Amino acid sequence: MKYKKEVIVVGAGLAGAEAAYQLAKRGIKVKLYEMKKNKKTEAHSKDYYAELVCSNSLGSNSLENASGLMKEELRMLDSLLIKLADKHKVPAGQALAVDRDFFSLEVTEILKNMENIEIIEEEFSDIPSDKIILIASGPLTSDNLFKNISEMTGEESLYFYDAAAPIVTFESINMDIAYFQSRYNKGEGEYINCPMNKEEYYKFYNELINAERAELKNFEKEKLFDACMPIEKIAASGEKTMTFGPLKPKGLINPRTQKMDYAVVQLRQDDKAGKLYNIVGFQTNLKFGEQKRVFSMIPALENAEFVRYGVMHRNTFINSTKLLDKTLKLKSRDNVYFAGQITGGEGYVCAIATGLYAAINIANRLEESENFLLDDVCAIGSIINYITEEKKKFQPMGPNFGIIRNLDEEKIKDKKEKYRRISIQALNYLKRKIKR
Repeated sequence: MKYKKEVIVVGAGLAGAEAAYQLAKRGIKVKLYEMKKNKKTEAHSKDYYAELVCSNSLGSNSLENASGLMKEELRMLDSLLIKLADKHKVPAGQALAVDRDFFSLEVTEILKNMENIEIIEEEFSDIPSDKIILIASGPLTSDNLFKNISEMTGEESLYFYDAAAPIVTFESINMDIAYFQSRYNKGEGEYINCPMNKEEYYKFYNELINAERAELKNFEKEKLFDACMPIEKIAASGEKTMTFGPLKPKGLINPRTQKMDYAVVQLRQDDKAGKLYNIVGFQTNLKFGEQKRVFSMIPALENAEFVRYGVMHRNTFINSTKLLDKTLKLKSRDNVYFAGQITGGEGYVCAIATGLYAAINIANRLEESENFLLDDVCAIGSIINYITEEKKKFQPMGPNFGIIRNLDEEKIKDKKEKYRRISIQALNYLKRKIKR
């Protein structure tokens, strides 16, 4: 069937915003549905598009990291959101962290004023059969829409729980105790470090594992995703587990003692002005009062002012490996595409990548050009391959070198050098692909 050069994009999160931009700049008319002005999910708080709800970090920028490689690939493909993330970045060592309000505000302004984009601020639920639709409704897809998706695909939803970390004001952090430093001196010492001795750590640990958690709604059991495991869940798995995870002291030397601390809680700048900091790795489902009580036990945070408490919410995704083809189109419906975290591509950068990738393929289809397919030689191609290659057990995954094709040469012992060469190979591959 031949469709009009008009696409419905559902959701103005990271995937939907990127997709709408990519389609519109190619001359495709877009009807962008976003319901949050009238109906917000339990995780969203602002009316902005492309809202960053969990962390303000998009991960590493290094080519020795798969997330860094994926961002570089997105720059080559003219990603609007990565361009704006670079513009609104805040100090975070090798990571690309952004002032989340400035970032989302500019995304919103660009989309609202862009030719070929019509914004419809209401809930979308009925899936048409006569128009191409890209569903990028995210991990918190509304019940009505997900019911229709389930009926259309004949699949029950899969889901896991995601969590966001608290944010505190800089002026409330006790800098007589805390100190600025980046782990292993990577960067310019942008992180604030709250040191703990052994006694302080175990007092904190005991209160944390016994603190009261908020009740999870709608589901009978937890399905936790490793990358966003709540800090209390990490602590419950063993007394020292946190010291090998978010509270690991390695790579940090306390300038006041010239020694490595027993444990360290890190804070990362959350806004451009440096007035807000989020507690790194402290995604949590504790009740708000308990967060204030327990997290104030961290040395240097005894008088912390919390501007946002951590929250935990449902993340829903479809069984993409069974349902989607390599263009992210539904196998059973010729006009329906998916992008973003609902596909099981995990994290901010993956959401942007799948939105961009699906949009290019839709635009090419409407222009009667060949599909834009990427091999697993590059980071974007490896994620597309992961979420569309059928498998018995499917769990969300973000960019990693484990799913990117290895170099066709002798083994390289140095892991960083190996990853750097894989990244160079990927970027050269993508360069050739773009030129075709």
